[in-house]
Amino acid sequence: MITPDDAGRAMLERQLKAEVYDCVVIGAGLRLPPKSLALFEAVVNIVHHAAPGAAIAFNTKPEDTAAAAARQLGLGR
Repeated sequence: MITPDDAGRAMLERQLKAEVYDCVVIGAGLRLPPKSLALFEAVVNIVHHAAPGAAIAFNTKPEDTAAAAARQLGLGR
């Protein structure tokens, strides 16, 4: 969870740069509401910049987060 402000964006970038991630899942709660479009765009660009080796996956609900990551990582096929 990130806050929809510069502090949240900075926290996300720091976290992504602190570790190596195989995949980053961006949830539907950020992706789907029209009011979240600008934050969604910012998050995608931060992930792309700060974790360039990570796949980006999208879930539809918390329960399918692992399946979303598995799709992008080629697991469970």
